[in-house]
Amino acid sequence: MKTVDIKDLLENAVHFGHKTSKWNPKMRNMLFTEHQGIHIFDLTKTKSHLERALDFLKKATSEGKVVLFVGTKPQAMKIIEDSAKICNMPFVSKDWIPGLLTNFSTVSRRIEYLRNLKAERDENDFDKYTKKEGSILRKTIDKLEASLGGLISMRSVPDVVFIADCVRNRLAVKEAKKMKIAIVGIVDSNADPDPITYPIPGNDDALKSLTYLIGKVTEAVSEGRKPAPKL
Repeated sequence: MKTVDIKDLLENAVHFGHKTSKWNPKMRNMLFTEHQGIHIFDLTKTKSHLERALDFLKKATSEGKVVLFVGTKPQAMKIIEDSAKICNMPFVSKDWIPGLLTNFSTVSRRIEYLRNLKAERDENDFDKYTKKEGSILRKTIDKLEASLGGLISMRSVPDVVFIADCVRNRLAVKEAKKMKIAIVGIVDSNADPDPITYPIPGNDDALKSLTYLIGKVTEAVSEGRKPAPKL
């Protein structure tokens, strides 16, 4: 895994926070200054926090732990989906599903229903239904895929949740905290870092910043999942 370079953080606009009027005072220690009404992150702090989070993710996944990727902002959705697929991990890229972590037994029944429907469709078992019934079932699959498609591989509550937008997904943060699940999260200057186990201070809005930070997370998770070399 490549080391984190402050130059890369700077080039990818990770240092830009929100307007000073929107800040969360709990982020004070993560900030360097303000410029034209915008908070600027202390990239030495970002570097150390990011490296700590990446080390944790690499170790966790090397032990076979599951990381749920979460990112529902429009600019984060595709990156989250692609990254989770690279790592073969579950993801939520649309709206957070209330109770996904705190009431997983109920949500998992819907996931299992989707699995069964897809298996039935793929085995051409829909041929036994009328044309109308088959059409209804296909529409049901499409609807369930939109909300649950990224969770097909998740058979139990994940060990870790990575959240690319902690303010937007405050419910995911709350549920993970309640379930005592480790949280790795990008925290912008308007976020509360306290509930986040491994906060990554940085810009969670700019596409360049999200691409870079989520890319580093993907790299760490992928490396952790690689089998150890034979001696």
